[in-house]
Amino acid sequence: MVEPQPAVDGDEVGHAPGTQALARGLQIMEVLGATPGSLRFTDLQDRLGLPKGSLHRLLATLIESGYVAIEARDQTYRLGSRLFELAHRVWDTTDLRGAAEPEMERLKDLTGEAVRLGILDADTILYVDQRDVPHAVRVNSAVGGRAPLHASALGKAMLAHLPTARRAGLLARLELSRATEHTITDREALARELDLIKGRGYAMSVEETHDGVNAVAAPVLDHRAEPIGAIGVVAPAFRLPGERLHALGRDVIEAARRISGNAGESAMSISVNPRPLHAVRDDVSVAIPSSAFLGEGPHWDSRTGELIWVDILAPAVIRGDVATGTAKVLPVDDIVGVAVPRAKGGFLLATQNGIKTFDPETGVSTLFADPEADRPGNRFNDGKCDRRGRFWVGSLALNTTPDRGALWRVDSDGSAVRMDDRIHVSNGLGWSPDDRTFYFTDSGRRTIYAYDFDIAAGTVANRRIFAEITEASGTPDGLTVDAEGFVWCAHWDGWCVTRYDPDGKVERVIDLPVPRPTSCVFGGADLSTLYVTTARIRLSAGELKEAPLSGSVFAIHTNIKGLPETPFAG
Repeated sequence: MVEPQPAVDGDEVGHAPGTQALARGLQIMEVLGATPGSLRFTDLQDRLGLPKGSLHRLLATLIESGYVAIEARDQTYRLGSRLFELAHRVWDTTDLRGAAEPEMERLKDLTGEAVRLGILDADTILYVDQRDVPHAVRVNSAVGGRAPLHASALGKAMLAHLPTARRAGLLARLELSRATEHTITDREALARELDLIKGRGYAMSVEETHDGVNAVAAPVLDHRAEPIGAIGVVAPAFRLPGERLHALGRDVIEAARRISGNAGESAMSISVNPRPLHAVRDDVSVAIPSSAFLGEGPHWDSRTGELIWVDILAPAVIRGDVATGTAKVLPVDDIVGVAVPRAKGGFLLATQNGIKTFDPETGVSTLFADPEADRPGNRFNDGKCDRRGRFWVGSLALNTTPDRGALWRVDSDGSAVRMDDRIHVSNGLGWSPDDRTFYFTDSGRRTIYAYDFDIAAGTVANRRIFAEITEASGTPDGLTVDAEGFVWCAHWDGWCVTRYDPDGKVERVIDLPVPRPTSCVFGGADLSTLYVTTARIRLSAGELKEAPLSGSVFAIHTNIKGLPETPFAG
């Protein structure tokens, strides 16, 4: 055993020579860096608790090497230029700042607000570049500043897009300290927030880091779709309220994707096809005005005369009264793909964390079936009941990795059977009037499939292509089947709903005044009105100005009867 040697040159026992002086020098620079302006000698002495002589010697060394500067006029101390020289050398070794520079300027000019670029560093966000505007937010988070991952828009944007295992490990060790009364400090609540951010593609901080300051940010992704940084807009809350945050979400996503060379592209593209030149038909109207992020899964409940649909990313179940054009929003805990009424009352929900029952009176949801417990990172999407009351539902990977999804049948006793696998983005479902054909959309492959269907056994077979949709026509999304056996499909980014004959040929196209129709269902007293849900997610402020009704439910008066929807038998 070697005994500790006496301290040398003021070092504490056990330290290598000079390490204590180095540590104290670093403390001096950290105190100066964390303080706006400059500090007097006595202020430094009070904050650091160092003897007067030691502090004098340390400051003299730091000033000589350029790490600290002294203001001769008032004998105060501030950080020196040597730190900035070193910082620039660090940032010059990466392409991130250079790649981001034109986008930061463009985003600043577009929004009229300050723009920040950050990276993940030591479990915090480190701001590496910033573009200010007149009357910008003045908080201690300029270049070189840090912000907590769980409370900042840039931090949450990066957290949400980390690989599953890395995100879980980081969340487990993060100290969820409270910066304001709005900071999320509950780990489960933060995990749900991150899943919503992953779905939206952008993150918001609503007075979570600083009171009166809001921000919206998106991750810069590498070729593996993993975050290497994040870019965001920050401004006073009164200039950047919730509605504007969401409107700017699409713009920060676009800026981030340009920086990263369009890496990590999702199946539901951010690009929007041009609006059709012909006018919207007179038989198209707004049934229920709404500003849903991602309205989906409409179901006509003939028992109550209600239109039921969901906002996947609110997340919420919505009960609509088409007679009055009003709706009641029922918040739920998880990302929800669809809600169908149960014969016993309440709803069956397809969520990120399994199939759940939901009591609209109490707001309580209970796990009913968990078919994909072995597939973390997946969520359930669109679903519908066959005419025996069995629930059919598809899944997909949250990051839209191809072939991670599946098609399931959930029976009234909670048992589940996998009916098909290796699906990219599961979407619309429906059955022919004679129950011999089942239709199922894989949006990731821009294809509607047809299967042979055995209603007695509840099985499908002989999958084949029913219709393939070109990129110019948008992406096939939710669908329904009318009483004549024709299939109606909503086209995401296609500004339309298309009717296909039983052979898969286009019979008609009905244009809508919004780019992102998501699904459709027949409803009304005689089931001849087609109700179409839509989305406003990831539409820029300019696109929303062109399509302000995005997120609303539309009615198309078809003079064609639909088929009644069936509640879940369980």
